[in-house]
Amino acid sequence: MPHQDISQRPYLVRALHEWMTDNGKTPHLVLDATVSGLQVPPEHIQDGKIVLNCSYSATRNLVLGNDDIEFETRFNGKAHLIRAPMESVLGIYARETGEGMLFAEQDAEGNQPTPPAAGDDDNPEPPPAGPGRARLRIVK
Repeated sequence: MPHQDISQRPYLVRALHEWMTDNGKTPHLVLDATVSGLQVPPEHIQDGKIVLNCSYSATRNLVLGNDDIEFETRFNGKAHLIRAPMESVLGIYARETGEGMLFAEQDAEGNQPTPPAAGDDDNPEPPPAGPGRARLRIVK
């Protein structure tokens, strides 16, 4: 039976969230609103996505788990429980600087797309033009 690697996504989300928090930045999640199991206020979805402030000051009971992200937050003064399956997370970024990470979309089974193998490039770049290889010489 082949070994199935655990997704890197939850580890990267937690690491970036911690880094942003430690540096005084405000982490925001970008979620795919079409993923099954996502619990968010539907009126805040735009173009099939929703962006949520997931800072400790904007959330309560924040859990950045391996399978999903859960927290309580308020929209227009009304409390909401947010639940986002990890496969719905498209990215995490700092509001102040835009620093963060976007993730590759997953297929229906939650698998990451396979990166192309070395040498599978349909349009290989030509070697750089110019003189041959630089040579070293001893100068006295």
